[in-house]
Amino acid sequence: MTKVTLIGDRLADVGREFVYEGPSELCEGCPYRKQCLNLTEGTRYRVTDVRENAQLLDCAVHDSGVRAVEVEPAPVTANVATKGSYAGSKARLEGPCPHTQCPSHEYCVPDGAAFDEEYRISEVLGDPPHEVCHLDRDLTMVEFAPKEE
Repeated sequence: MTKVTLIGDRLADVGREFVYEGPSELCEGCPYRKQCLNLTEGTRYRVTDVRENAQLLDCAVHDSGVRAVEVEPAPVTANVATKGSYAGSKARLEGPCPHTQCPSHEYCVPDGAAFDEEYRISEVLGDPPHEVCHLDRDLTMVEFAPKEE
């Protein structure tokens, strides 16, 4: 479902993805608070349209101001246990990984997904980018379906 929100002008590009982290302390007292803080914390979104004729509004967080965009929840690419991973099944992340230099780290600890939640797999993408998991996990790369709002 598409939603209209305000984001920093420099971030307002169709196709850009971001994870909404919630309000900043600088948002207190802002007259645009309701239009800007209307997303779900921890959810990954994709900009689907930029309202080009919309006014550029001043913002205490974004130095170049904010502009109206349309966003929708976006899928999250992640590594999950291979066993039982197929399109339509549900999976959880395996848990934290301290190996930040691993080429799979961003998929084992993906932005927009939490370790304590279960997600529906929309697609199995195949082998993860690492050659060896240093935690001896048997992993498969999948795409989690976007969160429904």
